[in-house]
Amino acid sequence: MEKTAGKPIRCRAAICRAAGEPMVIEEVTVEPPQPHEARIRIICTSLCHSDIVFWKMKDPPSVFPKILGHEAIGVVESVGENVSQVSEGDRVIPVFLADCEECVDCKSRKSNLCSKHPFKVSPWTQRYATSRFKDLKGETIHHFLYVSSFSEFTVVDIVNLVKVDPAVPPNRACLLSCGVSTGVGAAWKKAKVEAGSTVAIFGLGSIGLAVAEGARLCGAARIIGIDVNHEKFEVGKKFGVTDFVNAKNCGDKPVSQVIIEMTNGGADYCFECVGLASLVHEAYASCRKGWGKTIVLGVDQPTSQLNLRSVEVLNSGKILTGALFGGLNAKSDVPILLKRYMDKELRLDEFITHEVKFKDINKAFDLLVEGKSLRCVIWMDNE
Repeated sequence: MEKTAGKPIRCRAAICRAAGEPMVIEEVTVEPPQPHEARIRIICTSLCHSDIVFWKMKDPPSVFPKILGHEAIGVVESVGENVSQVSEGDRVIPVFLADCEECVDCKSRKSNLCSKHPFKVSPWTQRYATSRFKDLKGETIHHFLYVSSFSEFTVVDIVNLVKVDPAVPPNRACLLSCGVSTGVGAAWKKAKVEAGSTVAIFGLGSIGLAVAEGARLCGAARIIGIDVNHEKFEVGKKFGVTDFVNAKNCGDKPVSQVIIEMTNGGADYCFECVGLASLVHEAYASCRKGWGKTIVLGVDQPTSQLNLRSVEVLNSGKILTGALFGGLNAKSDVPILLKRYMDKELRLDEFITHEVKFKDINKAFDLLVEGKSLRCVIWMDNE
């Protein structure tokens, strides 16, 4: 690594050049890290539904060409100036949501929304309106969610890096880079699910199942999964799902009415994990008056809107809130979840349904689009 520090590196990356088209593996140049940045050698990465959303998206904030990927684990190859938190050889997880540990929000346990580095979907690095990637023709290749892990090397700002214990298997640790942390964190940190409570989860993909796992760890007595695929119930049972509602088989009743009848008044906590405004409405209608909480986790289209009547909000006494990264403060909370996995409390193994080599990255996309995988781990050949 000493031989490459401070110099551009040539490596392979899976480039997305047009919406919905297969990734093209090409050689790229990765520039050295600037101040407050580190260059990371990716060990393995996993495919998240958000990658699919922005792979298909034709209009801004989606831009092309770009390197997708934001769930990963890697090793620090080199660091720029003013970096003391990590050093060469450290194992790290990149996280799309900044944790500067300095601003009012990051210091507070009430928020994980950094005010020094607020989240936005940017095609650049965190601090600079520039890219560290170029193809061999000299064309700029854009970043994705400050991570771009579908590359053998990438450059990430220090506020988006979490140093982790190298004893944790990399194909498990990478899952906490986004999806599983978001779901578990939403139940644990954002909703603060209480023991003995009832939880309703709309959508049993990876994030919904991670919510179930978080609710199980919190001691929820009843975890209701709502999906259009009945096979999801069997999968959900591994993560604590106790009941299942097939949204296609509710007859003339809206799903919310079915949930209200099942729970004698509504669930204590509802989680929307698909990314549809209509499901946010159903989740909100499904939670109990007076104390019910609805947590929005799904990524919808940027133009989607909710339409709630003001008097309904006033009279119901319910809470509706979003939870980027599940409300977790990455640098303090992710190591806790990794420890809980190593202590055999948190279930991660069950999320991994497939593993492929980097050259087969398009197979990972096919599996997720076809609903055949929860998490597909993509191994770089350099490991």
